[in-house]
Amino acid sequence: MSSDPKFTVEEVTAVTPPPRAKVEESAAQTFERKRDYLEGFLAEKPKNVPEGAPGGDLYEAVIAAIKDIYDPEIPVNIYDLGLIYGVDVAEDGGVVVAMTLTTPHCPVAESMPGEVELRVGAVPGVRDAEVNLVWDPPWDPAKMSDEARLELGML
Repeated sequence: MSSDPKFTVEEVTAVTPPPRAKVEESAAQTFERKRDYLEGFLAEKPKNVPEGAPGGDLYEAVIAAIKDIYDPEIPVNIYDLGLIYGVDVAEDGGVVVAMTLTTPHCPVAESMPGEVELRVGAVPGVRDAEVNLVWDPPWDPAKMSDEARLELGML
């Protein structure tokens, strides 16, 4: 063996720890900043969206009016229940709603479409409302929102 070492060994008795990171704000201040950011993010509306498009003021007002209508047998609004298949808002304020009912033999089959038409037609900015009652595809519980499922104890 050669007496020439390739490595040198240095023994150390102590190492100076690196400086710790300093946080200038308290945990409460950090939480408040994050909460404000999240609230601002959730409240932010899409920019340059036409009034009648999803996210537009008129479209959202129509959806809000529909969400005020509740199924008389189930304590859930018809939008979250999944009875509304589509909402089309034209530039001139005409609104067409495609909806269904839970069954063709629903006791409100004659009155519910009329109520939807009346409520949507009363939204400021809506020229007229038309409701098309459709049966295809048939309604099923999978069309319900998570909020509706939670309300009915299905989650």
